[in-house]
Amino acid sequence: MNRTERDWITNAAAAACLAALPLLAAACGGRPAGEPAATTEAGDLRWRVWLDPNPPAEKSNALWVEILDAAGEPVEGAEVGLDYLMPAMGAMAEMRGTGQVDERGEGLYRIAVDFPMRGTWGLDLTIAAERARASGEYSLTTGSRGLRQTGDEGGARGAPAARGEAATVAVKVAPIELPEAALEALRTALAAYEEARSLLASGRVEGLEPRAARLAAALGAAAQALPGEGPSEASRCLDQAAAAARALGAARDLGAARAAFGEVSRFLIALAGADRRLAPEWYVFECPMTKTFPKWMQPGAKLENPYMGPEMATCGTESDWTVTAPVTPAQLEGHAEHAHGGDVAYYTCSMHTSVESKTEGACPLCSMNLVPVTEEEVSTGIIRVAAARRQAIGVTTARAERRAVERSIRAVGRVVYDQTRLADVNVKYRGWIGRLEVDEPGQYVRRGQTLFTLYSPELYATQQEYLTALESQRAAGRTAIPDRADYLVEASRQRLRLWDLQDAQIDRLAATGEPLEYLPITSPVSGYVIEKDVVEGASVEPGMRLFRIAGLDSVWVEAEIYEAELPLIEVGQQAEVTLSYLPGRHFDGRVAFVYPYLQGATRTGTVRVRLANPDLVLKPEMYANVVIRLDLGERLVVPEQAVLYAGERSFVFVDLGEGRLKPTAVETGIETGDVIEILSGLSAGDPVVTSGNFLIAAESRLKLAMEQWR
Repeated sequence: MNRTERDWITNAAAAACLAALPLLAAACGGRPAGEPAATTEAGDLRWRVWLDPNPPAEKSNALWVEILDAAGEPVEGAEVGLDYLMPAMGAMAEMRGTGQVDERGEGLYRIAVDFPMRGTWGLDLTIAAERARASGEYSLTTGSRGLRQTGDEGGARGAPAARGEAATVAVKVAPIELPEAALEALRTALAAYEEARSLLASGRVEGLEPRAARLAAALGAAAQALPGEGPSEASRCLDQAAAAARALGAARDLGAARAAFGEVSRFLIALAGADRRLAPEWYVFECPMTKTFPKWMQPGAKLENPYMGPEMATCGTESDWTVTAPVTPAQLEGHAEHAHGGDVAYYTCSMHTSVESKTEGACPLCSMNLVPVTEEEVSTGIIRVAAARRQAIGVTTARAERRAVERSIRAVGRVVYDQTRLADVNVKYRGWIGRLEVDEPGQYVRRGQTLFTLYSPELYATQQEYLTALESQRAAGRTAIPDRADYLVEASRQRLRLWDLQDAQIDRLAATGEPLEYLPITSPVSGYVIEKDVVEGASVEPGMRLFRIAGLDSVWVEAEIYEAELPLIEVGQQAEVTLSYLPGRHFDGRVAFVYPYLQGATRTGTVRVRLANPDLVLKPEMYANVVIRLDLGERLVVPEQAVLYAGERSFVFVDLGEGRLKPTAVETGIETGDVIEILSGLSAGDPVVTSGNFLIAAESRLKLAMEQWR
């Protein structure tokens, strides 16, 4: 072995020993070496956490926790628990598990953790000592150094915030109409904002500086375009957003960039919420796992989380345009009545709503700070659901919106003859069939084509009378009263017309002077013979139907519509007809007539659709599927899954922001597709819960008097 090889082995051994120091120190009763990954204090407890290894891997990880009391003495015999969670993302189901805890003495605890897969994991650490309980929330990413504190108060729960510590309350910019110049500048700012968000969502800061500079410049231009001399809510928002944009451009790592981006989001969301013309098609999302301002906005509905990066790109839920701004406890005291809507009825835990206390403090189940519940919330059934819990139970929201609504009514129809294209062939005198020219049903005939010849003694005699009247007229022309026989000619000619002889046939009779023994009977229309009731030599009676002829270049489709849907049908509405034995073809038509009566047996009404049939593929008595498309105009709608039913009443849960959900009675109208019309109870833009409703409803029922839900 040469010197170089010996040096390499020596250095590797030294590195391995250094990496094992935390484990060796703990095994010997000491503390882990190196700086802790996180130090947390809550109430009478404080603790430090080391990662082994750091960065953590997928398997064989350990969290070392040292727990001290208020006096700095080690806490032994504590009940320590660690749960880890990766929320559902897209088609991937939620994954969770529990670490294995081993107490090592002198306040030191080792927790063994094996993650099911690589990625970002949320950690929930709970500590139950003899006289104190506390918990902390963290997150880590396999392959990345460090442990991030998340949740309320920097990850710790169990004690109220110290006096003077900053808190947050909901703040909204009053609705405004920004001038067009400001809107144009803000649209430029939003384009730069979206580019920055995409970079952060991909986990990169390269190229962030020029985009942040463009964002800050556009925000400054928008501030200059505002009217008035003094500062306003909008101008203050723009100034603070511009300052945050400059901090975003100066950031050199992802953590600082994401924190600055969160502040930009805070003020841009407030402005976009105040003037909805600014970002009408944009969505607001909220991330429950970041310790920065948790909301962001983006033009698409597909989640791309800028705070968690590609490891958890789909982490988050759709949120509203409410934002929070930092305030001091003194400001918070004056703001409390406005923020919470009146007197406090009791305090509860946002994770365990069954807990009720008359005083502030910590939850006895999880040590989270209790939150106030106002008298208004009690009377209206408002409940609070924390962001992490909302994500755990799958709560999503959507906005009530006004939009053009269409509805499709489906029905079974039948192809029938166009009644206006039918013609019957009969005669008005007794006779006998001579030669039958058209002797097959289904045969096509043209108008004026001879169908058969007919011998009729009455018709023959009438022809003779007409010829005699003509002879008398010619004889009278040679006398002093030449027109004395004219009326006889006209009377005989009119009688032949009444027996359906055409003028051409009568003129031919006058020209030849020979009565026709067998008169040709012609077709009155062009079409197809659909009925033939005669044979050669048969006798016929006046009014007897001999042929029925139908034109098939146009047909009717008669559809049966349920009684409840008939009021929606009007003449002129678009209809689409398909036939199962003609796949791939559809026929477009319009409603031509709505029959003014019902079929008693089926309780359905009949609707007529007229269709052109040039290639004769539509044959009478075929069954057809009919879809009538109704344009219902612009209506206020919500997703159908947002509406819950309690007896004859309908409810939705309106998201008021800050985790508050309010049950609201609504009157529903027409249901079409995946949306339902709201006649009263909501306004356009109101966010409503679309999934997780039943769990929320069960919780609200416990809070609201049961008689209000009957």
